[in-house]
Amino acid sequence: MQTLGGLIADVQGVSECYSVTGAWDFVAIVRIHSHDRLASVVQSGIAQLPGVTRTQTMVAFETFSQHDLEAMFSVGE
Repeated sequence: MQTLGGLIADVQGVSECYSVTGAWDFVAIVRIHSHDRLASVVQSGIAQLPGVTRTQTMVAFETFSQHDLEAMFSVGE
């Protein structure tokens, strides 16, 4: 049986999924070409998975450094 993190990662549009500490259990990075597609990925994909009770969506406007993003989500690999 696949874990919830694996199920989230398999949703079309999700490029990465991380287990995290704090108020949320997972962070999913969704990469799409149109904001119109975001509702479909979140509402019809992620939110419908068994075990998902709520979601919070944040939209990134700008990337400052790919290195900074990789370091932020690094788990010491």
